[in-house]
Amino acid sequence: MRILVIGSGLMGPAAAYNAMMDETVDRVTVCDLSEDQLSSCRETLRGLPWADKVAYRQLDMNDAAEAVAVMRDHGAGVAALPRAASMEAIPLALKAGMPYMDLTRVADEDLEAWESTYAGSDGFVILGCGLEPGLTEIMARHLAEQLDRTDELHIQCGGIPEEPSPPLGYKIVFGGRRLPLRESTARAVSGGRLVDVPRYSEPEPAVFEGVGECEAWHEGFMPWLLDLDALKDLRSGTQKTVRWPGYSEKVTVLRELGLLSEDPLDVDGVSVIPKHVVDAVLYPSVKMAPEERDITAYRVTVTGEKDGRPSTRSAEMIDRYDEETGFTSMARTTAFTAAIAARMSARGDLPHPGRPFVTPEQAIYGDCFDTLIRELGRMGVRFRISGN
Repeated sequence: MRILVIGSGLMGPAAAYNAMMDETVDRVTVCDLSEDQLSSCRETLRGLPWADKVAYRQLDMNDAAEAVAVMRDHGAGVAALPRAASMEAIPLALKAGMPYMDLTRVADEDLEAWESTYAGSDGFVILGCGLEPGLTEIMARHLAEQLDRTDELHIQCGGIPEEPSPPLGYKIVFGGRRLPLRESTARAVSGGRLVDVPRYSEPEPAVFEGVGECEAWHEGFMPWLLDLDALKDLRSGTQKTVRWPGYSEKVTVLRELGLLSEDPLDVDGVSVIPKHVVDAVLYPSVKMAPEERDITAYRVTVTGEKDGRPSTRSAEMIDRYDEETGFTSMARTTAFTAAIAARMSARGDLPHPGRPFVTPEQAIYGDCFDTLIRELGRMGVRFRISGN
């Protein structure tokens, strides 16, 4: 079995590590346009068990013929790419007929065009196949299916530094140089329907064992969750991001001042994008230093009815930086999820969904859910599921 990893930044090496630890995987190929990134990935994996399974290859997605040929030589792939590069790679994976796990989301208009173009592809793409979206929605479906009726679904998830420091008490844990901040509104479910809510609004205390008190605020409910049979009766739903206390208040000020806007402004004859300025100014303060460590805090809770009685099911997970491998918790929880899904696809355990694009919870449930949770546990990412 051969697994392809495209992108060798923060997430790629963790995906490659998860794949190479599978004794049924013969080869893992890591591709990137940057030789420097590939060299860094090689150094990250050097000396770890089964690192000799990994091959490294420079690959330009603009060379469609070469990219498709490489994809066809592998049983499944993981994309750990910036959004622009993912938009180039996704259609190539469908041309190659390869199961492909992508960490990004795609705009509705692009999906509609691709759906018709690649309707007969032997391949398929699971979009947002990471932590959130990804593990949060997969768990939401699993818990909801334990109830006869689900009335409420509440998700809290986020990556934070072990030690908060000014100005935001936050460090970039996903990679890149831009803060994960957006000006747009978020969504929640109220009274059984989707409603718009201000992003970063309604912060609430979120206490996690071994971590302490954090806050969780509106980031945006994934609307396709309402398409699931288990959530068709949902009356209330929130999907909130976890940060150290005080983050939402500071970011709300940036939002209200227009500093998260992506619309260019003319400043003394120079075109400036406010959000890009914020990113550039804050990056030195929010970049993860080599000695810094991160935590992933995760909680999914459903309430409803089981056997005619009120019932609640909850899943919690706290994961931390791995000192042995050097992988951040965000890389572990995100990239491991994608790599496990890729391996399931390559083995045939995760069948073709019958259409070119699916979301993680539409594909990973039942026995595949059990395999995912078991495999994550084997890598030290463990969930505590409880309920009455």
